[in-house]
Amino acid sequence: MPHVRALLLSFHHAEALADALRVSGTHVKAVKRAGRLHEHLRRETADLVIVDGRGEPHALIEAVALAKTSAPILAIVDRTSPEVFKAVIEAGATSVLGAPFIEEELSAALFLLLSRVSGIVEVEVPAARTTDNLTGATSPAPAKLWLTEYLSNGPVTLMMVSPADFNMVNDAFGNDSGDVVLRAIVKRIQRIVGEHDAETLVARLGGTKIAVALAGEVSQARIMLLAQAILDVVERPFSDGEQLIQLGGRIGIVRSKRGETSTLELIRRAKASLTTATKSADNRIAFMTSEEGSAAEFVQSLHSDLRAALAGDEIDILFQPQVSIGDGRILGVEALARWQHPIHGELGAAMLFAVAEQSGYLLELSRHVQERAIALASRWPESLSALRLAINVTGLDMGQHGFQKEILGYLEKHQLPVGRLTVEITETLAMRDLDGAANTLSQLRSAGCRVAIDDFGTGYSSLAWLKSLPADYLKIDKGLADDINRSAKARKVVKSLISLARSLGMTVIAEGVETEDHLRELKRAGCSIYQGYLCAPALDSVALEQLMLVKEPFANSVQMGTIGAV
Repeated sequence: MPHVRALLLSFHHAEALADALRVSGTHVKAVKRAGRLHEHLRRETADLVIVDGRGEPHALIEAVALAKTSAPILAIVDRTSPEVFKAVIEAGATSVLGAPFIEEELSAALFLLLSRVSGIVEVEVPAARTTDNLTGATSPAPAKLWLTEYLSNGPVTLMMVSPADFNMVNDAFGNDSGDVVLRAIVKRIQRIVGEHDAETLVARLGGTKIAVALAGEVSQARIMLLAQAILDVVERPFSDGEQLIQLGGRIGIVRSKRGETSTLELIRRAKASLTTATKSADNRIAFMTSEEGSAAEFVQSLHSDLRAALAGDEIDILFQPQVSIGDGRILGVEALARWQHPIHGELGAAMLFAVAEQSGYLLELSRHVQERAIALASRWPESLSALRLAINVTGLDMGQHGFQKEILGYLEKHQLPVGRLTVEITETLAMRDLDGAANTLSQLRSAGCRVAIDDFGTGYSSLAWLKSLPADYLKIDKGLADDINRSAKARKVVKSLISLARSLGMTVIAEGVETEDHLRELKRAGCSIYQGYLCAPALDSVALEQLMLVKEPFANSVQMGTIGAV
């Protein structure tokens, strides 16, 4: 394939644009003035002329007119100046690209332009990145294709999520801290959205704006539940290793109109809805619809429903197996809450706890889940009697005087051996009061419980904190564990983390494992235990017993305290 020779004139973005063009296989010669462009075209031929006139519309039109060449001319114009589009075409431009643009749009423009030129029918266009390099969310071009596809087949709900006051993070802690916090926000949102049973999308559309889309018919109630849960994780504190970073959040929501097929129009309306939420002093969520009552009315009714569900013992507990990577044995389970709402269907733990926190029932819900999980485990048959039980605790739990005595009281009441219980606390909750958390966890360990640091990797994780926390297990968040399949650098990071945890006497558990390839990489990195759909989703006690009957019985062979026991 012949090299594509391009002459580039850019008034303000020459270096960055030249680099992007070279990545696409284009040989670039850059000039700085319109006169120099004209001189080069008189002396030598070019396959393509690119005139980047962002910020300089009059100079752009003049340069295109002066070019006087048979080579195709690509003019780059500010999208905010649509009147310039027509002017540069009249001046002689072959094609116009609106800015700002992403790499995939530039590559596509080159391909379409050069495919018309005799003798140059191929251009090395790099494959469009499906994920954003910084956050791991879907990148803009594939996201727009996703929206276009689903809009053509039915309704789509689009949320635009933005953390509030994010610039303050960059100003106070630096851009590196800001990048890590944004990446953590996306990973948290991906976990929440992953609980939804519809076709979903999480994409970064630029800056700090995160798009969440749901395809198909979804009730306003379900949408509001998801939005509330997303706000909860966005506003949960992050640690930069020395102090906590607390952000606010705003969400704008729109539904596609009947017959709507324009992706750009849907995105425009979602951004307008986000602007409404941002300007509101009272409402952090703006849902641009009049259906099914106001968002405030819905939230209030949901809080009442939760109160009734707790009083009626309607919150169910499911158990997700934790499996030895070495030999495939199920060693323990994590207890997870589920609410089968009579109208809105099944609500996962993230949505449920978000509603509870906003309604003031978080402590009541947490205690309900903890005791119910212990009570169920105490009644398990012999085939499950060797399994360890992991329960989650909240920051509010940790702040209660005598919390550890309450947990031990549940164990005594239901006659579950204290040695079978693992208490899981997230890293960000532990960071709120490190000394207090360390003291509480130490007392639980002294009584015979084990301790796990959960969701490691969803905040700005500091490995130094791990030395201060009395923990037996480190649970790697799904987003961080997923990175092990993406690059050699990511594998080194995860492997180093696992090595450090093991050197501190911790067993590492990876969450969200779904493929054999993922499991193999984790095994190579030294991870001991995994949980995820590769083994099983969260199960009730009956289904868990059936799964254990399929697996090789090991109740009499597992020794408490051996390496890998959960």
